[in-house]
Amino acid sequence: MNTIKKRRWNRAAWTLALLTTLCAELTFTAVAVPFTWLLLPLLLVMYGAGVLVLREAVVRVGGGWPSLVLMGVAYQIAEDGLGLQALTSPRMYGAADWGFRALGVNWTYWESQIGVHVVLSVLVPIAVTNLLFPAQQTRPYLSNRALAGVGALAVVGVLGLRYLISATEDPGYRTPWGFTMVFIALIMVLALVALLVLPRRRATRGSRAARSAPRPGVVGFVSMYLTMAFLTTLLPLGLGSTLLLGDLMSPVQRLVIAVMTAVPFGLLVLGWQAATNWDGRHRIWLLGGILVSHTAFMMPASVTAALAGSLLIAAQIYLLARLARHLRRSDHRRPGEAAPVDDGVDRHGSGRFRHSGRGSG
Repeated sequence: MNTIKKRRWNRAAWTLALLTTLCAELTFTAVAVPFTWLLLPLLLVMYGAGVLVLREAVVRVGGGWPSLVLMGVAYQIAEDGLGLQALTSPRMYGAADWGFRALGVNWTYWESQIGVHVVLSVLVPIAVTNLLFPAQQTRPYLSNRALAGVGALAVVGVLGLRYLISATEDPGYRTPWGFTMVFIALIMVLALVALLVLPRRRATRGSRAARSAPRPGVVGFVSMYLTMAFLTTLLPLGLGSTLLLGDLMSPVQRLVIAVMTAVPFGLLVLGWQAATNWDGRHRIWLLGGILVSHTAFMMPASVTAALAGSLLIAAQIYLLARLARHLRRSDHRRPGEAAPVDDGVDRHGSGRFRHSGRGSG
């Protein structure tokens, strides 16, 4: 019998929903804007339900991390384009003042949120959940009926952003219908490629040259530095009014430099994951560097933000250290036999999640 049927409340699903909300907002925006904690129910619905839906969709079709990235971009468009309407609003968050705006679109804001949501809302929470529940990382968390219910909640979350947050921050603004149709079309195309095209690509099997990943501490430092570089290139420190380096870079140059930071970082991580010595410690340092940098970016906002950010960083380091000890204990349960943490990706193939089952109805 499918274990998902036996578990009415799947701990992995609830963990992912909570981690998504924590990583995306409560360790970022809430550092400088404590009022964000009052929006926790809406954030859980929007972030938790949305990411659960896209994770379930990718796993059920046998997709991998590339599919998750594309679904993450679709998720970001749904949230910021259809929900918050921040991609086109000339007033929302002041994005038109500190970023590049052209053809009715806030391009700097859009690029920054693609990076933030794909990595912090989708990839990092899913990676941490995989480490916590390795036995379930290649299987659906939800039954078909539960998935339908969570999908409905995700839609409610988008509507909540539209009629609660957007209506409060930018009252009276409505995204032009043309842009709405473009956003819907982009979401559909991204979903089709992520769920139909990428999973069907045949693996190109062959021997790979032996390579080694750097030490975990180096991985953590590089991920922390490049995360901060990406954020400070596009966003004002602490989401205030001042961009790092001021007028030394034009808005268009910032867009280009941010891409030149994010893409090599992603390729670097893919190369590290293919290394023979890549293990759970490397993953934890990679995730920790991203999370710590993400929170530290908000600390210059105020003295309160600095204190809250310091506490959150300490908590993140403590919890990740606990997770690392848990992984070490798991590795030593069987003497003489290595037990590496599987990330669900076929490193010698196309990077697909190895799942052959289907969710139960």
